[in-house]
Amino acid sequence: MEVCELLTRNLELSIEAKHQLLKDVESLSIFSQAVATVIDRYRRGGRLYIAGNGGSAADAQHLAAEFVSKLARDRAPLPAEALTVDSSILTAIGNDYGFDYIFARQLAGKLTPNDVFLGITTSGKSPNILRAVESCQAMSIPNIIFSGRDGGEVKQLADFCIVVPGLATSTIQELHIVLAHTLCECVELAVCSP
Repeated sequence: MEVCELLTRNLELSIEAKHQLLKDVESLSIFSQAVATVIDRYRRGGRLYIAGNGGSAADAQHLAAEFVSKLARDRAPLPAEALTVDSSILTAIGNDYGFDYIFARQLAGKLTPNDVFLGITTSGKSPNILRAVESCQAMSIPNIIFSGRDGGEVKQLADFCIVVPGLATSTIQELHIVLAHTLCECVELAVCSP
């Protein structure tokens, strides 16, 4: 397949997945509820914790940067933290408790009653995201998941699970970034004065 053919195919798959999400009333409603929850938590003085694996780890860091710096407008920083950036914490927990607990253990040590957690998993089956959701549940902290495919196991556990269409991991991740940017922009508009 030539470069232009491959690009055309990938653009068409991305556009089709976005159209499918646009027509998914249930997912849009869940996303709206999740956004309202994040806004409420910020108004209470809380912070957003974000986690994912691989490309989703990079997306977690990307989103935390948008909240702390800015996305679409100058404003005060919004407290957000990606749980994927401290190599000492990650390796200590991974070594002492196992990779499945690298996020749950951090959440148990950092969460306050006003906080919220966002997990990003293209499959919905990432054991460390599942443990993080369980940790949030044990502490009565709301959790939001961006997932893909059929939503995986996390769909049944999460408070708010937005399952995006698409078969390719790359397409799912593209939609996760649209959700992440929209979440940040909604929060900026709702809680930050001009």
